[in-house]
Amino acid sequence: MAVTQSILRTVCSFLVLLACAEALKFDIEAKSQGDRSRERCIRNFVAKDTLVVVTATVDGYKGDGMKVDMHIKDAVGNEYGKPKDVVGEQRMAFTSHADSSFDVCFINQFTGTRGVSNPNRHIELDIDIGADAKDWSAVQATEKLKPVETELRRIEEMVQEIVAEMDYLRSREQKLRDTNESTNNRVKWFAFGTMGMLVALGAWQVIYLRAYFRSKHLI
Repeated sequence: MAVTQSILRTVCSFLVLLACAEALKFDIEAKSQGDRSRERCIRNFVAKDTLVVVTATVDGYKGDGMKVDMHIKDAVGNEYGKPKDVVGEQRMAFTSHADSSFDVCFINQFTGTRGVSNPNRHIELDIDIGADAKDWSAVQATEKLKPVETELRRIEEMVQEIVAEMDYLRSREQKLRDTNESTNNRVKWFAFGTMGMLVALGAWQVIYLRAYFRSKHLI
């Protein structure tokens, strides 16, 4: 019982830390049109059919000589959005199509030939996945839940996501182990086959040379 309570306290502490995490903040320098060398991408992993909410806040204003474009895509080629000339808060929600990592990319480009005194845009990025991406205020109002019940529901879904993630990692580890064992088995039989071929070739050479020397009456 004490062990179970300790585990629950650890999980709850971890969830509180996740809830208190701040958005990612960074600056991106403007480049000329077509120059994508300074594209900034943030990568995260998400399971299939998981709700993701990406919130980006970009400072500046339209017409200041710079333009920030976003691009959200995953590693298997799915596109989730390409908003252009982002200023202020930009929120995008999507449901993932595959178990894969996804990238949220930003690029800042000049829009004119006139100089810009400070060619940088400040970006605040917040990515909510799964239970964190839900609008729990709307859930509370719809289902008429108490604040404590809403918080418990949120924690329950986060724990379920952690369990599902552990099951996914366990299945991947099992697949990797099976692949490793299969590779080792193939290498073993390849080594046995190579040794058998070498022994057979050596025996054939001995027989051939003996027959050749006898035909020449050397032995």
